[in-house]
Amino acid sequence: MKPNNLLEMLYRTVQKFPQKDALVWKESGKYQSITYQAFWGRVYHFASGLMWLGIKENDKIAILSNSNPMWGITDFATASMKAVSVPVYPTLPPEQVAYILKNADVRAVVVENEEQRQKVLAGNTNVEYVITMYPGETFYPSEIDVSFSQLEAVGKEYRISDWEAKWRDIDRDQLSTIIHTSGTTGKPNGVMLSHGNFLSNMEAVQFWLIELLSDDIALSYLPLSHVFERMAGYYMPLSVGATIAYAESIDTIKENLKEIRPTVMTSVPRLFEKVYATVRDEIDNGLPIKRRIFNWAVEVGVERYDRYLNTPINKLVLGDGMPKDLRRKWRIADRLVYQKVKKELGGRIRGLVSGGGTLNPDVAKFFWAIDLPIYEGYGLTETSPVITTNPVVRAKVGTVGKVMPNLDVRIAVDGEILVRGPSVMKGYYNNEEATVATFDGDWLCTGDIGELDEDHYLKIIDRKKRIIVLSTGKNVAPQLIENAINESSYVEQSVLIGDHRKYIICLLNPNFEKLLWWAERNGVKSESLEEICQHPSVRDLFKIEIERQTEPFAKFEKPKKVAIIGEEWTVESGELTPKLSTRVKVIENKYKQLIEMIYADEESSDSQEQTEIPVKHG
Repeated sequence: MKPNNLLEMLYRTVQKFPQKDALVWKESGKYQSITYQAFWGRVYHFASGLMWLGIKENDKIAILSNSNPMWGITDFATASMKAVSVPVYPTLPPEQVAYILKNADVRAVVVENEEQRQKVLAGNTNVEYVITMYPGETFYPSEIDVSFSQLEAVGKEYRISDWEAKWRDIDRDQLSTIIHTSGTTGKPNGVMLSHGNFLSNMEAVQFWLIELLSDDIALSYLPLSHVFERMAGYYMPLSVGATIAYAESIDTIKENLKEIRPTVMTSVPRLFEKVYATVRDEIDNGLPIKRRIFNWAVEVGVERYDRYLNTPINKLVLGDGMPKDLRRKWRIADRLVYQKVKKELGGRIRGLVSGGGTLNPDVAKFFWAIDLPIYEGYGLTETSPVITTNPVVRAKVGTVGKVMPNLDVRIAVDGEILVRGPSVMKGYYNNEEATVATFDGDWLCTGDIGELDEDHYLKIIDRKKRIIVLSTGKNVAPQLIENAINESSYVEQSVLIGDHRKYIICLLNPNFEKLLWWAERNGVKSESLEEICQHPSVRDLFKIEIERQTEPFAKFEKPKKVAIIGEEWTVESGELTPKLSTRVKVIENKYKQLIEMIYADEESSDSQEQTEIPVKHG
């Protein structure tokens, strides 16, 4: 029998695995853990504390914090009272935080520390309570302020007598959360998702994807304010009794992988692309014999993957389909190459899940080749989030998989992907106009262009609003080209420009750490990043990199000119969304003069070849 709500889902796990570790995290340099039984008890106490504050049904409680046990305690405690959680990315600046708090009518905010507390206090909001997880030395309780531990202690004494009856009364239609979109094209909208939205999506994903086991250890590094991580990397592991281990930060992933040794992991494509670029860079700069062995091993892995893709499913299930000669070569390649790469990722990973963006097919095939299966999916905040995913029995690189069994998908005349089903949002909070504009009858308009292949696997082409139409009439889908450029270990982010122009140009943000390393080794000395980016040797470096990465694309799709931006794009400075996607409109506006200057070069615009890469500071 299916659970009626998220609390019942968690309670079933608590009953089955009370003494098993639910969460693991590092604090003061040492790993700490909490069992399912203890986690459930803290959810009860915090819910009681919220009720003592006067929080009631349908009140909105924001969570402004990096992932940690108190994030989840707040989430489940809020849901247990039929209140509504409003996750906020901790990287957002104060003005964006204030916008979300006002837009969602937030009554109380749970913040991680003093830095996040100040963001709330800086905004002109109607927040009544600020609950701080890790208060500083100068913190003291007041009419508005209370520490997380103090409220939990109050709840432990206060205790809601009918708490179980309250959460058991919650049905699937009850609003669970309001998650704001990243706002790549404008002000973010608050997506309303119910308990049933999440539960139906989890049930569908488990039909296709890796079967999560209670013995699994999932490494979590994406923020829980990201809907993909919240569903696939949090709710799903908790639903089966797996253990979730939190990475300390994105910068410590390499070390945390070796310490935690996870068996499964969810990530956005950028991490996989960085791992791929690092491995390829090390091999390309290594000894020739090492390079030959590595490339041979990858070829063997690709041959195995191609056979896997073309072998009948009944033979795959029986473990058949690999000839003896290939099996022998694969075992040698595994010992010489695959195991060494796997060891860098902890040595126990049996499956990786990629979402939140389109993964470069070359990167995906590389991971499959070295026996690290990546299952790519596709979805939106508005769909809780998964719409399609590659099934564990037959994953097809270059696609985002098959449609969830409880969803319907169709492709509109203009190529837009439309979806309907039980995981589709209730609408945008306090924005009926935007809600109506997003639906065509009962079909949600995703804003993405895609196509279904002969086997009904979905391929994403690009965002509908991002298709570049050149003045020559040719259409360019920039995302695939940008992904290819970003695959270079010297590139952090790239944005293609060219709508209604004769040709494509690229604004490029380097991987400054790698660029500085290269500059030192090649005698490029300067006191500023701007000067380094303007150096002729650096121009030549990026010219070669861009030409190499875009070689497979048509001539009109390749950037004719590239501007290397000598300042880092960040969430704080506005060029990136919290999930590290580029805000194209922001970047276009910020570098408008630079873009116009590049296109004003008539001599270059008449040339059919890329001859020089102008390098400009933003």
